[in-house]
Amino acid sequence: MEDLNLPQETNDNDRIIKVNIEEQMKTAYIDYSMSVIVGRALPDVRDGFKPVHRRILYAMNELNLDYGKPYKKSARIVGEVMGKYHPHGDSAIYDTMVRLAQEWSMRYTLVDGQGNFGNQDGDGAAAMRYTEARLQKLTEFILKDIEKETVDFHGNFDDSLQEPTVLPTRIPQLLINGSTGIAVGMATNMLPHNLSEVVDGCLAYIENKDITIEELIKYVKGPDFPTAGVIHGFEGVKQGLMTGRGRVVLRGKATFETDDKGREKIIITEVPYQVNRDQLTNRIGQLVNDKVIEGVSNVNNESNLKEGTRVVLDLKRDGVAQVILNQLFKLTELQTSYGINNVALVKGRPRTLNLKDLIAEFIDFRHEVVIRRTEFELRKAKERAHILEGYMKVIGTQDDLDLAIKIIRESKTPDLAREGLIEAFTLSDLQARAILELRLRTLTGLEIDKIREEYDEIMKTINHLQLILDTESMRFEIISDELKEVKEKFGDERKTQIQYLADEISIEDLIEKEDVVITISNLGYIKRTSATEFRQQRRGGRGAKAGSTRNEDFFEHLFVANTHHTMLFFTEKGRLYWLKVYEIPEGEKNSKGRAIQNMMQIPQDDKVRAIIDIENLDDKDFVDNHYIVLCTKKGVIKKTPLSEFSRRRSTGVNAITILEGDQLLEAKLTDGTSDIMMALKSGRAIRFPEEKVRPTGRGAIGVGGIEVDDETDEVVGMVCLSDDDVKNGVNILVVSEQGFGKKTPIDEYRITNRGGKGVKTINVTEKTGTLVGILDVTDANDLMISCKSGITIRTGVDSIREAGRATQGVTLIKVNNNDFIAAITKLAKFEEDVEQEITEGTLPVIDENTPLNDDSEQSSNNSEETSTTEN
Repeated sequence: MEDLNLPQETNDNDRIIKVNIEEQMKTAYIDYSMSVIVGRALPDVRDGFKPVHRRILYAMNELNLDYGKPYKKSARIVGEVMGKYHPHGDSAIYDTMVRLAQEWSMRYTLVDGQGNFGNQDGDGAAAMRYTEARLQKLTEFILKDIEKETVDFHGNFDDSLQEPTVLPTRIPQLLINGSTGIAVGMATNMLPHNLSEVVDGCLAYIENKDITIEELIKYVKGPDFPTAGVIHGFEGVKQGLMTGRGRVVLRGKATFETDDKGREKIIITEVPYQVNRDQLTNRIGQLVNDKVIEGVSNVNNESNLKEGTRVVLDLKRDGVAQVILNQLFKLTELQTSYGINNVALVKGRPRTLNLKDLIAEFIDFRHEVVIRRTEFELRKAKERAHILEGYMKVIGTQDDLDLAIKIIRESKTPDLAREGLIEAFTLSDLQARAILELRLRTLTGLEIDKIREEYDEIMKTINHLQLILDTESMRFEIISDELKEVKEKFGDERKTQIQYLADEISIEDLIEKEDVVITISNLGYIKRTSATEFRQQRRGGRGAKAGSTRNEDFFEHLFVANTHHTMLFFTEKGRLYWLKVYEIPEGEKNSKGRAIQNMMQIPQDDKVRAIIDIENLDDKDFVDNHYIVLCTKKGVIKKTPLSEFSRRRSTGVNAITILEGDQLLEAKLTDGTSDIMMALKSGRAIRFPEEKVRPTGRGAIGVGGIEVDDETDEVVGMVCLSDDDVKNGVNILVVSEQGFGKKTPIDEYRITNRGGKGVKTINVTEKTGTLVGILDVTDANDLMISCKSGITIRTGVDSIREAGRATQGVTLIKVNNNDFIAAITKLAKFEEDVEQEITEGTLPVIDENTPLNDDSEQSSNNSEETSTTEN
């Protein structure tokens, strides 16, 4: 047979590239997942947008749809976005744009929609051919300066156009509006925040780059949802701010109303973020029909655009509103939780960010934008200055102008004219072209002056722009000023409340720090009152009523402490109890107070005798270097380390062993180097060094401090004087039961050994009555005196005359018949408490409705002569 020229058989294996299927799947899947992560699902940390949002806003900006300009059909906008930048479904683009315009979806809307854009009950927006849209005023600050080369551009899907990789936003968009998205292998759920708070946080970060997240949380308190509601518990929010991952429990807000028939209603006025009101209403109705929730007769969604959210539950007569509301929180979406997962793209890579990271990345981006904007403006200013310099070379003088005109007229072509100008005036090509394009009117004298003025201004601008580029602090000042402008124009109040749980916050954080007056009556009633309620009076006045007590009761203890301090209460039987000052019930100046046995586990046959104010029992250095000095009525003295009393116990502890017939009288806090003074009812006092009393444990008896001769005599007070007190010349103030008192220099009391008889400190007579108290004071103190009847007076120590040890003193307070001084204490002087000028010999009217005593002689007492007397 004849050979046929057939083609040679080819081996298909030569065209097949063998690959590992596992590696190929890995590579393909990673490429796909990164494409989804970067190009679709995750926002950029700088402007807070995903590509679709960025493209919608950029396309609307290109269509000149600024706020204040006419609306354009949504279909026109969607077509522009889809045809030029986002080659995906038109419904996806339209749905995204609709959400940007819904005020219940966005904390701060970015699109201004006209027409039906849906509602919170789940109704969708009208078709895109029926609705119109334009940019919001806020969005202009997101797109501002985009034409100044502040951000990079790249080609669109077919490289026919350029689109921005990021928008040069002046607003921390990612924080204020949040973002949600599900990528491949990761997701993001960033919640919205308040613009004013976020700007304050950014300003604080600019001021101090080392600021901690805890300090930033003082500014950015937590998520702020467009539908308001109440954040129930702060711990999850705090975790989200601190780490970028957390959980927020959000509750709707409800109020209780009663109709004309006396039946209660629950009115839901706010629902959680992204909760459908119709679905919530239907869910409640289903639970009522299934008898899971009982006590509800009817539920109806009465929400509308004018009044907002209003879901009404009519209750049956036996329905308990609070119980039903708690069931709604538990069984319906009236309480919803949201997971915080702050994942965003940082330099093209997904990263979990905390609050400080988000703010820092935004500020860094703004810094870059300011630099690029300034460089652009500087380049444009220099180009303009270059042109103006060319103008001034040619039209600077009449001769130069005539020469230029001659060159142009004699040139056959523009190119020859341009070359002639360059050669004649040493111009650049750019300058020569600009001169050829000058209009004839520019050659008038007035226009020439304008060119010179413009050149001077442009040189100032160039110097200023160069200074900005050279000075980092100026750039951050510009960022701060722009943020303040945003806050001023668009900042608003927080919508979502934050409700702390009981175990999340110390009660002390909710208590204002202030000085209060604590009073304890003879029968054991205690209260605290603001110190400002006791205004200062001159000595010798009749005082003001500090509280109502029973006829047989009177105020025995009166002192000042801060609400955050810890009080140590020592009873007459030697027991110690602890109580925070804020735990003491607050009462008005004229109220009786609360029985102290209801506050602490004090037996009925025991009572509080001494109180010590400790600022912080957890301060180990302070506790280890201080002591409690105790004294009894029979003159026993004891010193115990404060560390023995630092562990708080609800049942109390023994502070001192009291012998039969004796009682604990006083307790003082010392540093171990004080001088101790003890005073007797009979008018004697002793002074000895604290070192003479060795420290002992809680159960010890103590040692003798002062000799008590008479069975009717007893110790009435003790003071402990530090070295500084002695050096500064502190005075010893003593007060007798009939209102007489005086202050005596400490030097008049010589130092002796403990256990002696002491020396006379006041001349006790029938007129003065026995000694009731001793204090160490300076002129910077006020004296507060409390009588058995409840009358108190506050007077300046500087108004009390100094006197020797053996004198009886002056009248400090006029004591009515059958009344006597019960307690004295010192206060820090602060003049702002003086509510009116009190002249010598004038009795201020404290309260016309408050009697000065409980008998029928009120009118005579009010009109009694009250001029100051001095013995």
